[in-house]
Amino acid sequence: MPLLSIPSPSTAWQYFDLTAWLRDAFGWSLPLDFRIHAYAICILVGIVAAVLLANRRLNARGVERWIIIDIAIWAVPAGIIGGRLFHVVTHVSDYFGPGIDPLSFLYIWEGGLAIFGALILGSVGAWIGCRQVGLRFTSFIDAVVPGVLLAQAFGRLGNYFNQELFGMPTSLPWGLEIDSTNAAFPTGLPEGTLFHPTFLYEILWNVLGVVVILFLARRFTLQWGKVLALYLIWYGVGRSVLESIRVDTSETFFGVRTNVWMALAAILVGILIFVVQSRRHTGKEPSPYLPGREPRPRSAVDSEDTFSEHDDDDAAAVTSDDAVTTTR
Repeated sequence: MPLLSIPSPSTAWQYFDLTAWLRDAFGWSLPLDFRIHAYAICILVGIVAAVLLANRRLNARGVERWIIIDIAIWAVPAGIIGGRLFHVVTHVSDYFGPGIDPLSFLYIWEGGLAIFGALILGSVGAWIGCRQVGLRFTSFIDAVVPGVLLAQAFGRLGNYFNQELFGMPTSLPWGLEIDSTNAAFPTGLPEGTLFHPTFLYEILWNVLGVVVILFLARRFTLQWGKVLALYLIWYGVGRSVLESIRVDTSETFFGVRTNVWMALAAILVGILIFVVQSRRHTGKEPSPYLPGREPRPRSAVDSEDTFSEHDDDDAAAVTSDDAVTTTR
């Protein structure tokens, strides 16, 4: 076994037992066995990172601070639903069939989210949120996609804790150890077999993509959805390669995994967006807000109409003078 192999996490690291922690730390006894899985923690941290980065990029464009929260209320739940639906559709045999709980497709806490489904419905939710707050959708999506790629990097770390979605066997020194008792461990392979840590490859690819996309977006002032186009191309290229070496079960079409087709489609869509938007919009976006939806200035009062604490005294003096003049 290579000395640099990545050890599999122990079962204790796969979740945080909130009930036990509250009992040990504060002496609280809860009737429920409540655990927070490491996978969920990674996803939540990723969402927070994406929101913070997107908020900073939107602020730089002149958008009100934290308006992204109003959009995230629509986008995040829609993305989770879309991610779950796409995963179930591409893994039908895992959720429907003899001896399988017919409601198991709802057990999202057991894992199973697909990024392509999350992107599709999440974008729909983001579009609705943008219409609600008056933001231009292209401005928002260009600001948020680098954060989305960063969030995906955090999410892939969750795959490590779950010991899932790893690649084919390898003899490379950074091979991943997987417990032979794991349901995902391929049959017929001896205990101690090392596998490609595809989650690690994608983490590195995504983080590098964040750096590259942010650099290109600033260097060439990319707007009108062109940053989204770069994201689709970058992620599609990486995912099409990494997906092809994974050993987990997945629906296939013409012998090719569904997510490989989706990755190729993402590349094509990204190229089309970049070409079309480059031809349609040669200048910069006039404003990140929709026409007529710009926020009002906080101080909309003319400086000549401002008042001070002495104005009441002056007004009273004028009134008194008028009264004297009338009496005369």
